[in-house]
Amino acid sequence: MGDLVTCDRLSKRFGGFHALTDCTLGVRRGEIFGLLGPNGAGKTTLIRLLLGFLHPSSGKCEIDGIDPVNDGIAVRRCTSYLPGDAHVPRHMRGRSVLRFFAEMHPDGDLDRSLAVADRLELDLKRHVAFMSTGMRQKLALSVVLGPRTPLLILDEPTANLDPSVRSAVLDLVTEARDENRTVMFSSHVLSEIEQTCDRVVFLRRGRLVRELEMTELAQKHRITAADLGEAIQVPDAIAASVHVSKLVHTNRPSQWKIDTVGDLSPLLSWLDSLSLSRVRIEPLGLRSVYDDVHNPIDGLGASEVTV
Repeated sequence: MGDLVTCDRLSKRFGGFHALTDCTLGVRRGEIFGLLGPNGAGKTTLIRLLLGFLHPSSGKCEIDGIDPVNDGIAVRRCTSYLPGDAHVPRHMRGRSVLRFFAEMHPDGDLDRSLAVADRLELDLKRHVAFMSTGMRQKLALSVVLGPRTPLLILDEPTANLDPSVRSAVLDLVTEARDENRTVMFSSHVLSEIEQTCDRVVFLRRGRLVRELEMTELAQKHRITAADLGEAIQVPDAIAASVHVSKLVHTNRPSQWKIDTVGDLSPLLSWLDSLSLSRVRIEPLGLRSVYDDVHNPIDGLGASEVTV
C-alpha cells in the first residue's frame, strides 16, 4: 500500500528561526501516527506544511502523492483537519454548523457528523456563542470526523473534554483506523498516545529525534537498583541476552538505572547475586521515553554509561 504521507528533508525557517529542520518521515496507510513534543517543537509547523498553509524553505512533502505546494486544494480535499485552536461560527446553532461544513466539503456527511455529536453527547440546539469551551470542541470534532477522508489530522483533539468524552474520542480515532483511514494525532496527553497510536515520532527544537513502534514499548522495562557501586558492569552474555540499551549512574549514592528489551530472567538472576538494598522493576512507558528524549540529563545529574 505504501505511505500516505511522506516528508523528505522538510524544513521551514522564519528569518533566522528554524521551526522545522530536515524532517524525513513516512506515515503508513491505515495507521495511527503520533506526533510528540513540547510546545514549539515543530508539530504544528509540520502539519501546516503538509496542508499547504505554509510553504517549505527546503525539502518537500506529499499526501497521497500530491505536493501541497502545487495543489493545496487537492490535499485538503483528501484530509480532515482539526487545528489546536479550532473556531466555528458563533452566530449559528450546532446543527446548522454541521450542515454548513457537510455541504462545503466534497465528502461531507451530515448524518455521520450528527452521529458523532450524539456519541459525544452534544446539544446541537444551542447557539455556538452560548456553548462552553468543551462543547465547542465536541462540535469541531463532529465536523472533522464527518467526512470519510483518507487522512485525518487531529491536533490536541481531547483538549477541554472530560474523561468519559475523551474515551469516546479515542474510540472514534481507533474506528477511523479500522476503516483503513490514516490518522495523525498530536497530543500532550501521553496516555492517549500510548493507548491509540501504532507508531510515534518525537520532535525537539524543530528536529525529528526519535521514532518508536508502540509494539516495541511493551517489551521495554526499567530496573532501578541501589548499592551496585560505581564499578559495576553488566556481563556481556547477560547484556546480549536482555538487550541492555542503557546503563545510567545517578549522583545519588550507588543508584543505577538499566533499560532493557525482552526477557528479564538472565538479568534478574545476576542482580540476585549482588548485595542490593532495593530493586524496582517497572514497564518503560511512553513517559520515560519522552523524558529521555527531552531531558537526557535528569535533575540528579545522571550520566549515561555505554555497556
